[in-house]
Amino acid sequence: MTDPGEQSRIAADEARVALAGERWRARSRRVRLYRRVLPIIILVLAGGALTWTVFRTVMSGVERKASQSQEVRLDKPLFHGQDAQGRAFTVGAQGAIRDPRTGQFRLVGPALRLNLGGRKVTELTADGGTYDEQGRTVTIGPNVRISDGGSGFVLTTPEAVVDTNTGIITGSKGVQGVGPIGTINASSYAIYDQGRRVVFNGSGDTKISGTINPSGSGE
Repeated sequence: MTDPGEQSRIAADEARVALAGERWRARSRRVRLYRRVLPIIILVLAGGALTWTVFRTVMSGVERKASQSQEVRLDKPLFHGQDAQGRAFTVGAQGAIRDPRTGQFRLVGPALRLNLGGRKVTELTADGGTYDEQGRTVTIGPNVRISDGGSGFVLTTPEAVVDTNTGIITGSKGVQGVGPIGTINASSYAIYDQGRRVVFNGSGDTKISGTINPSGSGE
């Protein structure tokens, strides 16, 4: 005859075994569910990422084309103006593209003429540049060549910045020049009064510092 205490232990063991079995079956069902669901989630995420990438690529192309369609392209443009003292200047180029976001013109093969009156015309040419009509500046470079009618110097420099309001031309990327008093090699330069006064400054190996006031500048 089985002892009542023994029967209780057997019943408890059977209950624990049944509970463990139920937990195992539940875990097994979850594993099977994860095996089905996780690949689907991965595919959805991958598809979403791919869709977003394609969408951004398409939108970037659309935005780029829209921007290009709003650009104004000019063939051999010629801009006319006057500085604060009424002296005339022209900004020409082989071609120009107006950026609709900034209103500035990107210049191809720019050529500038600053008129002192009579034969004293300062001419600047370069490979490229930017004309900021609102800011009243023209920045040109590289391969800038300045033929200065006021001083008689011919200057070469990587960059020139022209303030069309004052007529002052400046550059801080080095300059070489040939003129009536010989050759000049300096670090920076400034041309005032459309050539009536030229200032050179140097540092390091180009320590020249001086001002040129051409004779007859009052003509």
